[in-house]
Amino acid sequence: MSNEQPCTSRQAEMAALIRQLAPQQGHTLSLLDGVRFMRADHPLGRTPVLYEPSIVIVCQGHKRGYLADRVYHYDPQHYLVLSVPLPFSTETDASPEDPLLSVSISLDKAVLADLLVEVDQHVSTAPSPPVGIVSTPLDDMLADTTLRLLKTLCCPLEAKLLGPAIVRELYFRVLQGEQGGAIRAALASQGNFDRIARVLRRIHRDYAQPQDVTSLAREAGLSVPAFHVHFRNVAATSPIQYIKSVRLHLARLMMIRDNVTAAAAAVRVGYESASQFNREFKRLFGSSPGKEVREMRSAFSLMEPTQLEITNKQSTHL
Repeated sequence: MSNEQPCTSRQAEMAALIRQLAPQQGHTLSLLDGVRFMRADHPLGRTPVLYEPSIVIVCQGHKRGYLADRVYHYDPQHYLVLSVPLPFSTETDASPEDPLLSVSISLDKAVLADLLVEVDQHVSTAPSPPVGIVSTPLDDMLADTTLRLLKTLCCPLEAKLLGPAIVRELYFRVLQGEQGGAIRAALASQGNFDRIARVLRRIHRDYAQPQDVTSLAREAGLSVPAFHVHFRNVAATSPIQYIKSVRLHLARLMMIRDNVTAAAAAVRVGYESASQFNREFKRLFGSSPGKEVREMRSAFSLMEPTQLEITNKQSTHL
């Protein structure tokens, strides 16, 4: 898929606003909790990342997400939705002249729960299978809502008074979109998908505690074999690999954000063996902890430590 498609005037306006709101590379927090901007002025090769449940709308540039054998494009024509926290890998097309500019909106479960009740009462389409991640076309209604949100975030008073209502509208547009049925099914608290989603949230909340598959399966109300099957259907990996990935991503963040040693980070995320931590870290990220941290700091030399693809919020509300 090419990222050379011409921008509409609306997309150009959205990109100009993000340039203003995010003048430097990396992640920039907005005036509204749960909304942040991502800017990349250079291409980034395939990199392991950990995304929280969120909506990611790219106004300029092109990102590709890789999970198992699937590729998810998000660019000015497509946005990404994650209904559960997922580790996967991404690749970014960007340049100083044509930087990647995007906005990420975290999913507020309480707001979504109210919307789901109302939407389901008025939607008569057949239920869709739930999905943990989806890339779907950006329609005009959602693009208009996004533009109004960006304009609102330029003014502290408007962000405070109008921003939450526009975010709620943006949720509504997503739930009504082309793949809204699959997203609604994923966010509804029912079925085996929800059992696994609850376990994923538990893993993120208690990442430093011992977690074994038998206990997690029991918590989900499933047999161990059934738990493995449903877990892989949602996360595209095994429970053990998922737990390792979460711990390693958070350890990497701690080393960059808190300037702790690899040994200290390993202990913080629940590793008892430093050698095992170093070995598994290198297997996931392709380099030793020390080298990875140096390269990340060099690649994002203009960023604050919290402005990485992973954020310090992950340990609390992923």
